Amino acid sequence: MIYLVAGARPNFMKIAPIVWEFRERAFEDFRVIHTGQHYDYEMSQAFFMDLDLAEPDYFLDAGSGTHAAQTARVMTAFEEICLDRRPDIVVVVGDVNSTLAASLTAVKLHIPVAHIEAGLRSFDKTMPEEVNRLLTDHISDILFVTEESGVTNLAREGIDTSRTHLIGNVMIDSLKRILDKTASLDAPEGGYLLATIHRPANVDDIDNLKTILDILTASAQHFPIVFPAHPRTLKKIQEFGLADLFSVRENPEEVLGKPLKPGVISLIPPLGYIQFITYLKNAAGVITDSGGIQSETTYLGVPCLTLRETTEIIVSVEMGTNTLAGTDKEKVLRAVEDISQGAYKQGKIPHLWDGEAGRRIVDTLLLLTTP
Repeated sequence: MIYLVAGARPNFMKIAPIVWEFRERAFEDFRVIHTGQHYDYEMSQAFFMDLDLAEPDYFLDAGSGTHAAQTARVMTAFEEICLDRRPDIVVVVGDVNSTLAASLTAVKLHIPVAHIEAGLRSFDKTMPEEVNRLLTDHISDILFVTEESGVTNLAREGIDTSRTHLIGNVMIDSLKRILDKTASLDAPEGGYLLATIHRPANVDDIDNLKTILDILTASAQHFPIVFPAHPRTLKKIQEFGLADLFSVRENPEEVLGKPLKPGVISLIPPLGYIQFITYLKNAAGVITDSGGIQSETTYLGVPCLTLRETTEIIVSVEMGTNTLAGTDKEKVLRAVEDISQGAYKQGKIPHLWDGEAGRRIVDTLLLLTTP
C-alpha cells in the first residue's frame, strides 16, 4: 500500500501525475490523503476536479492555526490512519507543514518515506518552507529531485547519493496535461501582468504589504494587472484597509472580453487551476512570490518577477525566465519596462522537465514495493 499525502494547492499538481500513472498501469494499491491544510474550496477540491482526481480517500481536516498547531493536528490524524492500515511507503510532496508532519509521523512508525521535490534550498531559514524541506529530506528514505541543484545540495549535506533520484518536475507533467484544455478558455484581452502574492513575510506585515502594493501600482502604469488574491492575502488587504487601491471584482469573468486599462489593478477571487494557467500563459509577465509559478513560467517562457531575495527553484533563474527582484521597486520597474519593449531575457526548459517525471517516480516506487 502506498499513501500519497497532499495538503495545499501546489501539492495537488504534484501528486496528480503519480495517480495518473498508477491508473495507466491498473495499480490500485494506493490511497490519497488530503490533510486539509488548504480548506478553501478554490484552493483544494476545485483542483481535484481540474486535475481529474477522485475525491481523496482520507480528509484529515487540519485547518488553519499556528505552524505548531497545524503540524500537530496533521500528525495526530495521520498516525491514526497509518495504524489502522499500515502503508508500505508514504509519499510526501513539496515543503508545506503537511509535508513535514506526515514525514515525521511515518518515520516514527518505521514506515519508509519518499519526498518529491527534495533537495531544493533557498538557504533562508526564516521561511517556514525551508525548515520543512530541510528536515523532511534528512528523515526521508527516497529523495526525488527536480533539478541538478537539488542533487548537489543533498550530497553537500551528507545524504547518501544512492537515495537520490533526479526525475524532473512533476508540476510540468500536470501543466502539459491541461494545456490543451486552456485553448478553449478566454483570458483577459491585451497585454497585462498577472500578480500572485501570498507568503506570510510579504502579506502579514502591513509595511511589507504596502511596499508590494506600491510596486504593483507603479507597474500598473505600464500594464494593467490582474490579481487573483489568495484568501490569506485578501484577508490582510481588508484587515489593513488597503482595498481602495484596487478595482475589486467579485467575478473573474468581469476581466474577460474587453481590454483592460493601464493603471488598473483588478483584484479577483482565486482561480481554478486550468483557468489560472490560461491567464498565466497569456500574460505579458508575472509578479509573484510563489515557487510553483517560477517553475510554470520557466516552462511556458513567460517573464517572471519574483518578489523575494532568494529562491529554491535555482534553475528558474539560471535557465528560465525568472528574475529575483525582492521588493526593489526600481528593479521591478526596469524589468517591466524590458517586458514592454520585448527586451526581457529569454529562457529555456530545464533538463527532464518533459512531462515524464510521474512515470519515473512510479517506476522507482513499484520497484521498491513490489515483492
